[in-house]
Amino acid sequence: MDSATVASTDSATTAEWINRAIDEGVKPEQALAFIGLGLMHRLGNAEASFAPLGGDPGETADLAALRQRLELTDLAIRTGAPLTTAEVSALLGARPGAAEVERGGLVARRVSRNVWKLSRQADRPQTDDAFRRRF
Repeated sequence: MDSATVASTDSATTAEWINRAIDEGVKPEQALAFIGLGLMHRLGNAEASFAPLGGDPGETADLAALRQRLELTDLAIRTGAPLTTAEVSALLGARPGAAEVERGGLVARRVSRNVWKLSRQADRPQTDDAFRRRF
């Protein structure tokens, strides 16, 4: 089975499980908490690193940390939660040096001292100031 089939089967069984649990009297928040615990358990048992193809055999990538960083970035964007400078640094992979920082398709905007909001660059309205920048 390819990964798309597995993913769609996984989400279908998860949705069925949630609906059954709610019918049996489990609150939706409790059902989501169980799913979150299951995901954390999976991440804990996953292979933490791998050697990249065609790369240096001594060099490894930490997939669990990468996955967690990507999931946390998505969560921060979707919720619009205020973040500290340290949290933005961890999610972007670099400390922000200005009030608005763009990196890797993400935009971190300083709201106030040590309070940041994260958004996708594609979600922001585009301004046509390229002409002014050239001169």
